[in-house]
Amino acid sequence: MILAAIKITLICIMALAVLYMLAIMPRIFNRPDTTLFKKVYFAHRGLHDNEGDAPENSMAAFQKAVEAGLGIELDVQVTRDGVPVIFHDFTLDRICGTEGKIADCTYGQLQDYTLCESEERIPRLKDFLAMVDGRVPLIVEIKAETADVSCCAVIDRMLRAYGGAYCIESFNPMVLWWFRINRGEVVRGQLSSNFRREGVYWNILYFGMTHLLFNFLTKPDFIAYNHKFSEEPGRRICRRLYRHPAAAWTIRSQQDLEALKGEYDVFIFDSFLPIRAERL
Repeated sequence: MILAAIKITLICIMALAVLYMLAIMPRIFNRPDTTLFKKVYFAHRGLHDNEGDAPENSMAAFQKAVEAGLGIELDVQVTRDGVPVIFHDFTLDRICGTEGKIADCTYGQLQDYTLCESEERIPRLKDFLAMVDGRVPLIVEIKAETADVSCCAVIDRMLRAYGGAYCIESFNPMVLWWFRINRGEVVRGQLSSNFRREGVYWNILYFGMTHLLFNFLTKPDFIAYNHKFSEEPGRRICRRLYRHPAAAWTIRSQQDLEALKGEYDVFIFDSFLPIRAERL
């Protein structure tokens, strides 16, 4: 009886291990080429200074990144009247000093507010793409607060018309699922972190995101993980076993960047300027 119980236990453990490996498996076959995104460092929300005249996600910060030959990471969400704009937070208080949410305002209403201490205003994705004009690669983070990802179609229509190199990423697995179904040729990345260590490990969504358990649904082309938690097993398995491209966010010193070069391929930085903007 004891031997039978041990055997059953071992079988169950092996079955769970197989299911886990299948759950976190990213896209393995027909992977798109991600070489271009490994050639430059990416300025997090542009080359910005929230106490100066080029705050985060502003046209001034993006212009500075382009002039420095840096890739750009930016955040996109959609206004109440269906305009894709570039803004990180769902709420306006931190950057604009006022109450309200991007999704509850029209684009015209948002133009009443300036960013941080500057005269910059919330930019449209359309104007940003016209300014960059393919000169540097882009990482477009799509912000979706709920399972309603209808914003993807609106944003994608604009990205389709853009001639430069870009990929998309999101914390929301439903965003990646939308792109997998509707725009499978677009490079897509799953953003994640160790949410237990960040104190928000309280529901099944954050548990699954921490351990990359939604990869079976989204089949990402790269994993963008909080570099502070590089030891997370799912991330390491994707990197080492599945040989999957890995992006690190957000690097805040040259020392950390150098230390992480063996673990990651793509680097998103903030609060310092990498010694070599052009990597290759």
